[in-house]
Order: sequence, then C-alpha cells, then structure tokens
Amino acid sequence: MPDIILVGMKRTPSRHKALVLACCLLPVAFLAAQQPTFRAGVTLVSTDVIPRDGSGRFVADLTKDDFTVLEDGQPQEITSFQMVQGGRTYNLLAPPAPPSAPATTPEGLVLPPPKPRPRDTAGRVLLIFIDDLHFEPELTPHVRRVMQQITDTLVHEGDLVTVLSSGPSFIEIGPTYDRKTVTEAIGKIRGSGLIPLEIMRTLETSQGPADVRARAQMAFFTAYRVLADLEAVSDRRKAVIYVSTGYDFDPFAEGRAGTDKIQGGRFADPIRFALEPENPYFSMNKITADVDLYKLMRELTLSANRANATLYTLDPRGLASVVDFGAVNVDQSEWRTHLQKTTSSLRYMAEETGGFAIVNTNDVVSELKRVDAETSDYYLIGFYSNNPDPKKRTRQLEVTVKRPHVTVASRRAYSLKPAGKAPPPPPLKPAKK
Repeated sequence: MPDIILVGMKRTPSRHKALVLACCLLPVAFLAAQQPTFRAGVTLVSTDVIPRDGSGRFVADLTKDDFTVLEDGQPQEITSFQMVQGGRTYNLLAPPAPPSAPATTPEGLVLPPPKPRPRDTAGRVLLIFIDDLHFEPELTPHVRRVMQQITDTLVHEGDLVTVLSSGPSFIEIGPTYDRKTVTEAIGKIRGSGLIPLEIMRTLETSQGPADVRARAQMAFFTAYRVLADLEAVSDRRKAVIYVSTGYDFDPFAEGRAGTDKIQGGRFADPIRFALEPENPYFSMNKITADVDLYKLMRELTLSANRANATLYTLDPRGLASVVDFGAVNVDQSEWRTHLQKTTSSLRYMAEETGGFAIVNTNDVVSELKRVDAETSDYYLIGFYSNNPDPKKRTRQLEVTVKRPHVTVASRRAYSLKPAGKAPPPPPLKPAKK
C-alpha cells in the first residue's frame, strides 16, 4: 500500500464555503508546532483519474501517452497504467518492482476469501457508514428506504462491503461479498439523534449542549478507525457512503441563551434578554465550536485520503423545508442556520476526499447512480516520484490529458505518511458541569 495521503479531487467550487472559510482562521502555530517524521524510500504513487468529454461521458480510449503527470510542476514518468470500465480492469501497464523495496505484510483489515471471478474484473471496496447518532428516530423508516436504495444501486457482484453504525443500531457487518448479509442489516437501523426540543432542554456546559460534541466524537472516531484499516487494502477502488444529517457544535445558540427555551428564548422577555450580562463560562462554546468541529473533520478526511477512499456523504433529510417536524419550537431563522451548517459539514468532508455530497434532494437514486459511475469508470495511474527530498511532505499533483475538449477529475495533491500508526482524532476535553 503506498504510504501517501491523496487529497481531494478537482471540482467546481460552490457557494457553501462559509464553514471552510471560518476554519481558515485557525492559528497557524498549532500546525507549525507539529514536527512529524516521514517514511523515506521509494514509493509508488497512485491516483485515480476520471476523464470526460464535453457531454460528460467517460473517455475510454486513452493511452498512457495521452496523460501528463506533474508533481510540484515537474513531469513524472508513468510506470503503471490501468483502465477500469464497468467494473472490468484492463491492466495496460504493470508497475516494475521498486528497487530495494522491503517485503512487508499489511496489518489491519482481515479480508475474507475472495469469490472466484475472471482475472479482468475487479470489485470495489464499499463502506456504508450509518451515523445513527445523528438522525432523529422519526427518520428511521426513510433511512431504511435509503439503505435499500444504496444496496440495489451500488452493491454489485464482487464488491467487498462493510456496513457500520455509530450508535445504538449496533451494526457491524463485513467485510463481506455476501449481498444478502448487507440487506439483512437494514431492519436493524434506528435513529437516535437529538431533536431540537431535546437540545434546548439539555444541560448547558462551557462546550454547549452537554451531549452534542460527545456524539460527534463517537461518530468520527468509529469511521476513523475503519478508514485506518482500509489502508491495508490496495489495488481496489474504495468508496464510503456516509449517511448522516451533519454536524453543528453550537445549534440554536440564541434560543438556548434565552429565558424561555421552548418558545425560542429571544422573544420571551426581550428587555431582560438585552440587559442581562452574558456569563463568560457559557460563551466559550461560541469560540471553540467551529475549531473543534474542523479538527475532527480534518482528521477524518486525512484518514480517508491516506486510504485512497472517497467519501460520498448523504443527508437522509432530503429536500429540507423551512418548517421541520422536529423544529416547531425553534425560531425558523435559527433552523435555517442549523441546516446550512450541517449540510456544509457534509459537503466539506465529501469534497476534501474527491467525492460529492447528496444533500437537499429527494432524488437519491439518481445521485447514487452518479456515485456508481464514478466508482466504476476510471484510470489508475502510478509513478515513482523523482523528488528525492523526504522532508517535503506535501506535493502538488496535476494530471492533464492532451486530447482537446476532455476534462479531468483527479487528485490534486498527496503527502507522505508519518512514521508509525495513524493517530486517533484529537480528544476533546470533557466539559465541566
């Protein structure tokens, strides 16, 4: 498995970057203080490339000579070249063995015996992560339907599938090639997310509502642990379907600060609300909420990129309206802000790993077919970097095609992996009551 971190695919920027812009205000000193060591040596760098013509169709007749790969602006020699179309792999150029490459046995994920299949076919590795800690119980029937749609649309013969939940659904299935086993997990799904009324009534701490961050940390760490195991899987296309309603560490802040939390707070006693000084103990959450959320999301996306896995986040709320069944006691301006924050978190995680977010839509099947196409038709290009400096961790990567009117989606950077096992997400300090 290449010791690299592949970072994001090129995509058209969207207008939802408010969350990302807020995260750019993080202190640079925090990152500068970390001085990890990196693994030196000869490493095959692999990247997936999806070329499409002007009509959006996959271009399947390209050769190695049609591609140009630049690392930090320097051209690289392509040493391995494969095309995968419709799940069938065509090994057009096998990579030579790297000089003095030590024989290693990958640790982590234990794979079941593969089913016999033709040598020119290759199944994908699919991880379906159900974040049942972050969708309400009322959404359970809908999430089960979505899960059935995922199984019918994405899971094909030869795919290695893992199904995992973050909370009380207690689902941990696979890795397995048995599609029937995956289908049986659907009946176990049940949501346990907090509804807005519960958030308004819960114990308030210096980190906001007492249970919000603990739930998010549990969800992120569960996904992070499995993604770290996926690093042991090589030469397989890996996609993660991440079902969640997203994250907001400071939900309905104005309503929670008011005297009448049931009716929105701000309008219960406006004179007292305006004159009463704010307790600085409870204002800490406003400062740290976006920073702490960014740290958790960043560690998750780095782990996914290190495993060469692409996140496709899916919001089971579908096309969210202004009035929500669980938000009848919340001021609608705050509900809209909450929707924007949660969907932005899903978009950020997907786009940082080269995927896309399925949000604000009720046509889930069409979006899943798009995921299926992206994970079934692509080129896999490999090269040995001619940059001899192991201290240069992050390298810019650019892949272009010489043929006119062909656009390319590819990884835009990679970085060397620190020595040792990947660290867990940074723990959040327990809130003082």
